[in-house]
Amino acid sequence: MAFMIAQRAFIKLYLITMVEENKGYGYQMLEDLRREFKSHGYNPPQSEIYRALHELVQQGILYRTKQLKGNDPKVDFQEIVLYHFTSDGAEKAKLYKKQVKTDLDRCLGILNKAVTDNY
Repeated sequence: MAFMIAQRAFIKLYLITMVEENKGYGYQMLEDLRREFKSHGYNPPQSEIYRALHELVQQGILYRTKQLKGNDPKVDFQEIVLYHFTSDGAEKAKLYKKQVKTDLDRCLGILNKAVTDNY
């Protein structure tokens, strides 16, 4: 068993939640995570975000679609990739989140003990 939760598992947890909230645009997920954790000194690497998304697709939890970024096809040529749950992906995601919650609770216990014992 790892000492603390793996970074990729942590990132996948947030990516799943973002898809649940219909925020499935890859680059926007990266920017949102960076903004959310900046005050905690954590800057998720872009490569880890996309690796985690790729793994979620490989695991059959998510699938990808492409669409133009803007609303005017005459002007907006940039394609973006959106992520959605597969037909059984939401159930698989729920199970994954439950497993990660167990790891998070264990990590919190370790961290709380360290604070109590040393400060």
